[in-house]
Amino acid sequence: MTAGLIAGVQTAPPPPQRRGKRPAWLYAAIALAALLVVSAVRTLAGATDLTSGGTVQAALTAAVPLAMAALAGMWSERAGVTNIGLEGMMVLGTFGAGYAGYQWGPWAGVVFGLLLGVIGGVLHAVATVTFGVDHIISGVAINLLAPGAALFLSKLYFTRAPGGGQKQSPPLSDVTRITIPGLSDGLGTVEAKHWFFVSDVAGLLRGLVTQVSLLTVLAVLLVAGSAWVLWRTPFGLRLRSCGEAPIAAESLGVNVYKYKYLAVIASGAFSGLGGAFLAISSGQFRDGQTGGRGFIGLAAMIFGNWRPGGLATGATLFGYTDALALRGSAAVHALLLLLGIALLVVAVMQYRRGARVLASVAAVLGALFALWYFLSDQVPTELVGAAPYVVTLLVLGLAAQRLRVPKAVGEPYRRGQGK
Repeated sequence: MTAGLIAGVQTAPPPPQRRGKRPAWLYAAIALAALLVVSAVRTLAGATDLTSGGTVQAALTAAVPLAMAALAGMWSERAGVTNIGLEGMMVLGTFGAGYAGYQWGPWAGVVFGLLLGVIGGVLHAVATVTFGVDHIISGVAINLLAPGAALFLSKLYFTRAPGGGQKQSPPLSDVTRITIPGLSDGLGTVEAKHWFFVSDVAGLLRGLVTQVSLLTVLAVLLVAGSAWVLWRTPFGLRLRSCGEAPIAAESLGVNVYKYKYLAVIASGAFSGLGGAFLAISSGQFRDGQTGGRGFIGLAAMIFGNWRPGGLATGATLFGYTDALALRGSAAVHALLLLLGIALLVVAVMQYRRGARVLASVAAVLGALFALWYFLSDQVPTELVGAAPYVVTLLVLGLAAQRLRVPKAVGEPYRRGQGK
């Protein structure tokens, strides 16, 4: 009898083991391996621009606006509000920097661009949080209204300004740039030797200590600060709970509306800051200056799994490929081999995860890009400008598969549902 009862008892399966946090040394090892591969490709192809200090500086300049857009999307979506209006908010930031920057200096332009981005965030928050408008519709509306408003104001204020025009502001002065004297020159000497790996490390470090904009330093601090605020403070826990389970959060006393508003307003501020950086770093506001960077920032956010470190990696990837495109056909030709190797690595990763179809696609594309490199001497000029977008699309699309989307993002929420 007892044996029968025991036999009839079904033992519950053990809970699935959660993957532990990866140690810091693993990320350092991955970065070291990547740098070794880039150094080998640079030596094989003779493309010194792959790791030059100038390329690193250009990559930082291109990556910062994308990182700010991605950070803006992360703040908003972690609170449950989808924000595809980042592009429009960045446009407002570029105009704000152009309007205030030429009159009162670059830092006034940064502040005014940020404030105009906040206005865009407030509009999105009022529409989605208070009135319950579909998040996508509200974001599209901002993306349509902001460029028109910026162009109208540009014609109104810049047409008669010295050096301005209907679609551009007068020239803007840049913010202070930092160079570490002595160290920059010494690293430049080592970089010029073109030694394997050593010169590549020197070029990377020289780009990080030479003519670094204070806005770049500010962007790094904002990414690190966002990670601390959202994952290490009670405020961040409450904000993220609004994007995961707003009804449960409200039942525990969290003011969901307040946290959604704060998150979307912060999203607008980060977008405006990214637009302001874009205008100031290029020396003036121009119509159409953002060039879709708000949408690329969204892609970087998704690639980064809605986390600061991941989105910074995605933004850096695009910034690096964009910098190589500016260097010309020779650098982009070497990028073909780098892309082929990267896709083969992605194929191995996806195969180990059991994604056989994705692994096959990545392997075939990687082999084709490597073959293209070995069978050609240069990339057609018409394709050089498209290289950053192609690389970003392939790597982000094939590598980012284990995504953890906030559960309640984009879902309508009305106050009182948790009572």
